[in-house]
Amino acid sequence: MQSDMCSCPVTLSSSTSVAHWNGVIHGLLSHGQQTPVHLGKLMEVEPEFAMGHAARGLFCLMTGRAEVIAPAHDALAAAKTAANSTHITSREAGWIEALDLWLAGKPTAAIGAVETVLLALPHDTLSAKLSHGIRFMLGDSAGMRRSVERILAAHGPDHAARGYLLGCHAFTLEETGEYARAEAVGREGLTYTTDDAWGLHAVAHVHDMMARPDCGIALIEKNTAAWSGSNNFRYHVWWHKALLHMERGELDIALGLYDAQIRADKTDDYRDISNAASLLSRLELEGMDIGPRWEELADFSENRVEDGCLVFADLHYLLALAGAERADARAAMTARFACDTLKTGEMPARVAAPGQAALSGLNAFSEGRYDTAFVNLAAARPLMQTIGGSHAQRDVFERITIDAGLRAGRYDATAAILRDRQRIRGGTLDRFAITRLEKINFARGVAAQ
Repeated sequence: MQSDMCSCPVTLSSSTSVAHWNGVIHGLLSHGQQTPVHLGKLMEVEPEFAMGHAARGLFCLMTGRAEVIAPAHDALAAAKTAANSTHITSREAGWIEALDLWLAGKPTAAIGAVETVLLALPHDTLSAKLSHGIRFMLGDSAGMRRSVERILAAHGPDHAARGYLLGCHAFTLEETGEYARAEAVGREGLTYTTDDAWGLHAVAHVHDMMARPDCGIALIEKNTAAWSGSNNFRYHVWWHKALLHMERGELDIALGLYDAQIRADKTDDYRDISNAASLLSRLELEGMDIGPRWEELADFSENRVEDGCLVFADLHYLLALAGAERADARAAMTARFACDTLKTGEMPARVAAPGQAALSGLNAFSEGRYDTAFVNLAAARPLMQTIGGSHAQRDVFERITIDAGLRAGRYDATAAILRDRQRIRGGTLDRFAITRLEKINFARGVAAQ
C-alpha cells in the first residue's frame, strides 16, 4: 500500500493518484487554490477512493452554506458505496464516520471520529487540520490547542507538514491568550513552510490583540509569499491588514483596502461576507461614511436569510441587512431564528443562546434602541465564543455592545466590558478601548458637574 505526504497509508493505485492526493493535502494545509482541482482529477482516475468522497463531503460542510448539504449527502453515499466494495483503511473509515456524524447534526461527535484517527496516526496532519477547522467553526479554542499539542511530537523537523502544524499551534496559542509564544511558534513554522497562510495570519492576530499595528503591517507586507497565492483566505489577510491600519487611525487606507482587495471579487462565501460586513461596521462605528457599499453585501445576505448553517455567518449577514436598511429581510431572519430555537441539536442550541439575544441586540442597535441593544448584546456576550470564529472576528460584536452601552448611558457596565476585553488582550488597550474610555470619563465628568 502506498503512503501520502503525511506518511499515512492510502488505498490508491498509482503514483499519479498519490501525487493528486498530496496536492489535496498541501492545498488544504496551505489554503491553496488548487485543492478542488487536484481532488477532481483524483476522483476521475480513482472513483472508488472512499476517502476522496468523504473529503469532498467534509470540505462542502466547511463552507457553511445550505446548498452544499445535498452534495455532502451524495458524497457520503458514494463514500459508503466505495467502502463496501473495496478494502479501506481505518483513517478512511474515520473520515466517513465524521462526515456521517456532521450531517446528522453532531459536529462535536464528528471531531471525536477524527481524533480517533489521530490517536492511531498522530503524524496525520491532514486529519489534524480537519479537526482544527471544525473546532474553529464551533469556537472551541481550548480543544484546538489540546488536539494540536497531542500530536506535536509526531511532527519532527523531518515531517513534510511540520510548518503547517506549527501554524495551527500558533493560532491556538493566540486564541488561548499566550501571545508571545504564539508569535514565536508562528514565525518558526514559516521557516519550514513559507506558504503557510494560516500560520502567518496567526502571528497577525497576535499583533492585532497586542495593538502593534506597525509590526503587523510589516509582517504581512514582508511575507506575501505566504498568502498572496491563497484561495479566498487571502481576502481575510487583507482584512487583517485593514484592521491594523484602523489601529493606526488610517481609516481611509482601510476603506481603500476594502475596495481594492477585500471585495475585489464579489463572492457570497460567508467568510468573505463576514470580512466585509465586519470592516464596514467598524468603520461606521468610527464615524466614517462608507457610502453605498452595504447594498452589494445586503443583496447576497438577503439570499441567506433562511440558510441557518452557522450563527457566526447569520449575524454577519444581519450586519449587512441592517447597514442597507433591509427591514423585511431582518424580520425574516428574526422569525427564522425563533423557529430554529425549537429544533434540537448543537447548532440550534447556539441559535437559542447566544444567537437569539445577539440578533435582538443587533436589530435594536440598528434601530437606535441602544439600551435594549446593550441589554441583549451583554446577555449574549458570555457565550459568543461558541458561534465560532476568532477573538478578532467576534470583536465587531464587542465593539457594537460597547458603543450601545455608551449611547445608552450605561457607563459602569460598559467600562466593565472594556476591562474584560483588555484582560483578554493581555492587558493591552487598543485605540478603540482608549477612545471609548475617554468618552466614559468625559461623560462621568459632565454628570458630576
